Amino acid sequence: MDKKNSPTLLLIRELVLKNIDLEKLNDLRNDRDLLIKEISENIQRVVTTSGRYLSSHTLNQLTESIVDEITGYGPLRELMEDDSISDILVNGPNHIYVERGGCLERVNKKFISNEQLTEIARRLVSKVGRRIDDSQPLVDARMPDGSRLNVVISPIALDGTSISIRKFGKGKKTLSDLIEYGSINEMMANFLVIAARCRVNIIVSGGTGSGKTTLLNALSQYIGDDERVLTLEDAAELRLLQPHVVRLETRMAGSENRGMISMRNLVVNSLRMRPDRIIVGECRGEEAFEMLQAMNTGHDGSMSTLHANSPRDALARLESMVMMSSAALPLVAIRRNIASAINLILQVSRLPDGSRKVINITEVMGMEGENIILQDIFTFTALPERDENGRIKGNYNSFGLLQRSAVYRNAVFHELIEPLKQLFGKSS
Repeated sequence: MDKKNSPTLLLIRELVLKNIDLEKLNDLRNDRDLLIKEISENIQRVVTTSGRYLSSHTLNQLTESIVDEITGYGPLRELMEDDSISDILVNGPNHIYVERGGCLERVNKKFISNEQLTEIARRLVSKVGRRIDDSQPLVDARMPDGSRLNVVISPIALDGTSISIRKFGKGKKTLSDLIEYGSINEMMANFLVIAARCRVNIIVSGGTGSGKTTLLNALSQYIGDDERVLTLEDAAELRLLQPHVVRLETRMAGSENRGMISMRNLVVNSLRMRPDRIIVGECRGEEAFEMLQAMNTGHDGSMSTLHANSPRDALARLESMVMMSSAALPLVAIRRNIASAINLILQVSRLPDGSRKVINITEVMGMEGENIILQDIFTFTALPERDENGRIKGNYNSFGLLQRSAVYRNAVFHELIEPLKQLFGKSS
């Protein structure tokens, strides 16, 4: 909207929102055309009463803006409806960015003011039963459609309210999709199917937005229908198709700083629920110790993700997280726990061109002295040149070490290899 009209628009917006019948509008929320008509009539009444003037174009813009605000997302509505967008990032009222295809770009959308942005943020937060104010200026929550919402307001956010939305994808990616995108090749897909079926313990490691949850979802499709699976998450993103799944989610403390349920609480409680497999959406703290104990005590086939830049860094992160717990173990004991619990580390990465690839499938081979031994089974090596679309080219390398791996040594492997080796076109 025209900046020179901003004071007028702010006043008109405030008067309209003050005078409208919210109960009547609640009945119109599902009929956008009727809602636009009602708001337009309210704006015209306010404009006439205040003796002001708005052009038809500005009137239509203000009407759309107030309707979008009432229904929840404000200027972000069109971005939420765009399936090509995976992340929406709001840095104050005048700076909105989105991620498409792994690349960030600024969009031509704005809020009228930081007050409007903050009010919309409060409304989004209240929809999920949470509150945000000066005493609690940070909120991380899951929205009704499954999208992940993070809001930061003043005094923490210095340049205006910040909103970060990780959108909930409508389609569930499969390993076949990942092959099509170039994230893995057929041999790697075959290997991962067999690894999931053989109930090996898997850690998916990578940076923010690298595709960890997408890969974990794809792997979960090969869990048997006769297994009881528990998923533990901060914000529920996993979508398992198995019939016997129990989904648990952490909870922040309430208004009196009570009622918090941490990931560690969930992991400890899940062990009393007779799980066959435990899937931790993201391991980030002291719950790592209980997760490793679960993997070491019969819950084979468990999976989790964590933030790290390489398989070796993933082990260092696990060591640090176990040290956060109350278990006062020497480093060598922690490493032995990790080496006996974790079988495979899948390292995923978002490359500079925005593409996401599995760059390492690495096995934890055990201990040698006080060090954990890792062995790459598959790796991705980037080439200097790019293709005609500017995408990074590279090769997936297999080191021919499958027969040394725990997957190969698993008795179930030999039952599965013949029916599955042609599943994605090539034998692994």
